[in-house]
Amino acid sequence: MTQKLRETSETATELAIESEGKPTAAPSMKAFAFLEAVAKAQRPLSILDLSVLLDIPQPTAHRIVHMLVGEGLLVREPGSRRYGPGERLANLSLGLLSAAVRSAPRHAILKDLSEELRETCNFGVISGNDLVYLDRVEAAWPFGLRFEAGSRVPLHCTSMGKLFLSYMPAETRRRLLNTRPLHPYTATTITDPAALTRELDNIRKTGIATDNQEFLAGVVCVAVPIHADNGTVVAAIAVSAPLARMSLQQGLQHIPRLREAAAKIQDTLTTTRANRAT
Repeated sequence: MTQKLRETSETATELAIESEGKPTAAPSMKAFAFLEAVAKAQRPLSILDLSVLLDIPQPTAHRIVHMLVGEGLLVREPGSRRYGPGERLANLSLGLLSAAVRSAPRHAILKDLSEELRETCNFGVISGNDLVYLDRVEAAWPFGLRFEAGSRVPLHCTSMGKLFLSYMPAETRRRLLNTRPLHPYTATTITDPAALTRELDNIRKTGIATDNQEFLAGVVCVAVPIHADNGTVVAAIAVSAPLARMSLQQGLQHIPRLREAAAKIQDTLTTTRANRAT
């Protein structure tokens, strides 16, 4: 038996012993509860946080977290004792979302938006330290931007990426900006953390983010957030186009229509949760 399997077996045994004499969840469901708590949290959680939140003894919580880290489902935040979603959990989430997105009402909303604006429209989420396109409707122009669904792009120089950064807890954002290089993709990429922080603060106030040729020279983008019922930003939509077809000011004129589409997509998320609850 490998070390990883032995640790998993020991954790399951401890959970089974803990459950004697009282009704409790199966070990696999307790592990799932940890993943669910981390996924729903708006910040990384410590073992103590999880122990209190899930009413599980701290030593048991420690072993479950250790097991989930070993499986790549959780990851320890650099320089802290808190844990967030690991790459394996993020990839699982993206796989589920990608599989559902093209058959869901969200795709129809994005398609209608693209046809109305006559430009490429994107639907994206944050995954780790990247922005991931979950869905994309290309404009019917010979010169377009070719990114497939599932493509990863940087946070600091894309409109949707900056939206997610702007809504991050201040400490998480500060640590991210100070530990990851702000690569200059173009001459207009913001590479100074202080300057980027000022822009992110303004984005959070307005709910509007732009990419003025910061990721790709000659391309501009405008994005707005999609909120969950609790106010958390769970996704974003954006319109993007070559500067030859759409100036940044023209892109900003699409904000009302982008917000209408974002509200419709938010309604589909609420409806999906309500249907699952019935």
